[in-house]
Amino acid sequence: MARILIVDDSPSQLLGIKRIVEKLGHEALTAEDGAAGVEAARKELPDLILMDVVMPNLNGFQATRTISKDAATAHIPVVLVTTKDQETDKVWGLRQGAKAYVTKPIKEEELVETLKGLLPA
Repeated sequence: MARILIVDDSPSQLLGIKRIVEKLGHEALTAEDGAAGVEAARKELPDLILMDVVMPNLNGFQATRTISKDAATAHIPVVLVTTKDQETDKVWGLRQGAKAYVTKPIKEEELVETLKGLLPA
């Protein structure tokens, strides 16, 4: 069982993703914006982070960059989960340190496959 941090400012998105994560038998931690996500990553050291992009305070690109450049959290894979579906957004997200990019609306199968690919068996 992995500990997965979900960072999203939409309560309904947060709940939907949390349901999928828990259905797979993982523990879901949540944060409601990028700054809280960075703080939770440092405090909780989750096995993986699912990060929204469009959020107040610190957006998902900024939060991902912060997490991937911090020695304490750089080992944690970040998956961007966002409505931003342009190829340039995806390339930029991966350049910030994300390991994968999933677009909303989330297809449960795609999220499950992404998690399987990034979490140790």
